Amino acid sequence: MALQDLYSNIHLLIRWLHVIAGITWIGHLYFFNFVNVPLQGALDDAAKKLVNPKLMPRALWWFRWGAMITFLSGLVLFTLLYMYTPGQGFGPSALFTGSDGQLTARAVWILFGMLLGFIMWFNVWMIIWPAQRRLLSGQVPADQVAAVRKKAGLASRVNTFLSGPMLFGMLAPSHYGASNGLTLLVATALGLIAIFWSIKTSFKVGTSV
Repeated sequence: MALQDLYSNIHLLIRWLHVIAGITWIGHLYFFNFVNVPLQGALDDAAKKLVNPKLMPRALWWFRWGAMITFLSGLVLFTLLYMYTPGQGFGPSALFTGSDGQLTARAVWILFGMLLGFIMWFNVWMIIWPAQRRLLSGQVPADQVAAVRKKAGLASRVNTFLSGPMLFGMLAPSHYGASNGLTLLVATALGLIAIFWSIKTSFKVGTSV
């Protein structure tokens, strides 16, 4: 029998939205950094002028709106879980603070993930997308194109590295729970190493059948 209370059904819907939007966002982030960067380096200017006007606007649409929906649904989900208790109303829930008034291990993990996620969202909407919009519309003077591309590329690369530790922060609250400084450092290191390996490998994979 399905759960009948409104809270549980809204919670499931928002969590589903958060996950599917996050897959869209991070999937495109990885496409840009693991696939498109090596591809662009192999294309000459004529090929770029043919490919990019068709590819980039579509990819960037899914990329930026995936980021926005992930961000907004994440705030709603955080409120439902950590700032609301069914039957009692709004305020820090037992998942956020313990009986001693201290942050729970779950709260530490989710705040860690949310901080990194917020930085990533900011980079998308305040740096990457404005720069790419100007580049695609031809608004950037020729002598500034390289600098604008570099700025957008750096923000995208930062997001790629942050995504590894960020995903630990999002998964650990429900599937791990315990936390301390060393655990957060290990999760950060593992996430960064995985992304570093993926970036280095991206220039080698797919070069032969």
